[in-house]
Amino acid sequence: MKDFYFMKNFWKKVEKPILALAPMAGITDSAFRQICRENGADVVYSEMANVSAFFHNSQKTLELVKFSKNKEKYYVVQFFGKNPEHFAKATLIVTKKIKPHGIDINFGCPAKKVFGHGSGCALMPQKKLAREIIKAVCENTTLPVSIKIRAGIGSIDAVEFIKNIKDLPFSTVMIHGRTYEGKFTGKVDFEIVSKIKKIISNKIVLANGGIDTPEKALEILNKYPDIDGLGIARGILGKPFLFKQIKEIIKSGKYAKYNFAKIAKLAVQHAQLLYKTKGDKGMFEIRKHLVWYFKGFPGTAELRKKLVLVKSVKEIKTILKI
Repeated sequence: MKDFYFMKNFWKKVEKPILALAPMAGITDSAFRQICRENGADVVYSEMANVSAFFHNSQKTLELVKFSKNKEKYYVVQFFGKNPEHFAKATLIVTKKIKPHGIDINFGCPAKKVFGHGSGCALMPQKKLAREIIKAVCENTTLPVSIKIRAGIGSIDAVEFIKNIKDLPFSTVMIHGRTYEGKFTGKVDFEIVSKIKKIISNKIVLANGGIDTPEKALEILNKYPDIDGLGIARGILGKPFLFKQIKEIIKSGKYAKYNFAKIAKLAVQHAQLLYKTKGDKGMFEIRKHLVWYFKGFPGTAELRKKLVLVKSVKEIKTILKI
């Protein structure tokens, strides 16, 4: 099984530096993943999916992780939970019924709801349980398994965590450079990402946290040339074209800027995809994205007030004068 596992490892096929859309609850649905893939993302992650919901045969959770096979290559389903048995069953179900390109385990989420459940970053100090969870996933799929962690929590840092599991057959790790205590605003430590790459040089290592401009991305890649790529989350909100800009600055030292008209066109495309995949619910969900798309433009406060009330793609086009 191990040989087959590594044969199916798509991570080894992706050109470096790898640019991945990191998982975000309520954000990285199929429509947003498709938009990001069209705009340069190499790998896209699902929203976090609760393994206990799979264990209890939740159809809603199964629907959550469905994807477009033609438009979302490469696609990784991310799990969260704390019960190895639930991870095992969820892995079997997703491998058989969803058939993504990979499966990811969340050891890094600091959100109160997830952490309070004993999942996400709460698992990092639990060395024995963390190993059992990774084993449960790896032993129940032929797909490459990745993990997402934080720089540390309390007295345990990411280096110690990785040393405890480095012998297990996961293929990739994405490391958020902030500690649990740092949440989403603390100092980002990319030095620890480089240290981890040296420990697991045979695995793919991605840096994550605070990457919101092409310049920042280039600076990290230049300073830490040993890492394999970047995972981008909150920095992509309202600008999925950031992936394309990063690739451009790496290649030529410059990148194309996006004016109001280009962003408006992208926002409408996103709205159309959301309506196609979610119907009227998608028109509710596009509202937050529309605020992000037009944040920072001078004189758009009134525009955003209108956009948070939209109910159709036609209405969006009218407001944006497209």
